[in-house]
Amino acid sequence: MRSVLIVGAGQAGLQLALGLQARGYGVTVMTHRTADEIRTGRVLSTQVMFAGALAHERRLGIDFWRQQAPGITDLGVSVTAPDGTRAVDWLGRLEGAAQSVDQRVKMAGWLETFAERGGKVVVHAAAVSDLDYFSRAYDLVLVAAGRGEPAAMFGRDPDRSPYRAPQRALAVCYVHGLRPRPEHPDVRALHCNLVPGVGEFFAIPALTTSGPCDILFWEALPGGPADVFTGVRDPRQHLRLTLDLMRRHVPWEHARASEVELTDVGGTLTGRVTPVVRHPVAELPSGGLVLGVGDVVVANDPVTGQGANNAARCAAVHLERIIAHGDRPFDRAWMQGTFDRYWALAAPATRWTHAMLAPPPDHVLELLRAAGELQPVADRFAGGFDEPADFEGWFYDAASARAYLARVREAAETGTAGEARGAGKAGGAPAAG
Repeated sequence: MRSVLIVGAGQAGLQLALGLQARGYGVTVMTHRTADEIRTGRVLSTQVMFAGALAHERRLGIDFWRQQAPGITDLGVSVTAPDGTRAVDWLGRLEGAAQSVDQRVKMAGWLETFAERGGKVVVHAAAVSDLDYFSRAYDLVLVAAGRGEPAAMFGRDPDRSPYRAPQRALAVCYVHGLRPRPEHPDVRALHCNLVPGVGEFFAIPALTTSGPCDILFWEALPGGPADVFTGVRDPRQHLRLTLDLMRRHVPWEHARASEVELTDVGGTLTGRVTPVVRHPVAELPSGGLVLGVGDVVVANDPVTGQGANNAARCAAVHLERIIAHGDRPFDRAWMQGTFDRYWALAAPATRWTHAMLAPPPDHVLELLRAAGELQPVADRFAGGFDEPADFEGWFYDAASARAYLARVREAAETGTAGEARGAGKAGGAPAAG
């Protein structure tokens, strides 16, 4: 039986650990917190997982919260006009329901399941010296913890990392009591609000430790009007600031938040992420090799909601590659090849995320406006959250965008608009798996 050590107990690490365990591998997970400490601690993220990523969990039989988590069926986009009204406002339909499960719930549950099934859990903050020892004791060592000393071993890839500093200041709170939007009270949607000169605001249906909830999430331009959370430690003050920004910049969202309250004292989070792609293989002092996984090697800003989805894709690729490798040694060539396979899926999400961090060019604004009139455009934009590779061929340059809109308008005029995605995707790239 081959032995694998996974450092980190997040989406990528635990999904991979459970998958390998089910295939008979001897797996150890090293994490700096117990399941109870994760469950009772502060929120970790603003995850939204779309259908393709959820399918990886379903295939492993670990989609434990499918019945409890609110099913997100639509994706809404609004753009704030200079006078404070909505210059753009539409809903795109998702082909498969998405969901958001508080990672305190999911990671604690997965970690307990892994241990109950016979997996070894070591509660210890790993250092490079630990990995140096374990690289000789295990057939394969994977680092899936995006922070700490082990993550720092993986060097930045300058060719794939255009940023040297965070592009957004992040502020999150989990709340109960957010009312549906009155214009579509029966639709459970992820709402993306773009506020020029300020940043982005998201309202996300989710499941937390106390049941269904919503996530209120500001992505503020550094130094801008919404970058006001630095040093805020009081969760109640955090919520007050969130609501005040909503009142000033997205009043239609604020109108449904008059009765919200925090889900718990750990229901707030602030931070800044510098988007980065790192080289996937690190060499230890003894000469042993370790492979980076998940956001250790590809860390994107959460503006497009790709973090947990990329992590699930990454775990699926690594599971397939490890099983297919059989009894052969996990050498540098295999490690690099495994990352290259993952990068083929992560690169489209990274390109799209970088595009959404930049000020939108005129053709993107034209696409957003057109989506309010042409349902196929709204649906295709929504579908890109699940399949970022589909943005190729119609989103990134003006000529392709206008040609795409012309095709959709022609389909609408000739009565074939019902073939929304099929007609709309003509000339586009294949979807990522």
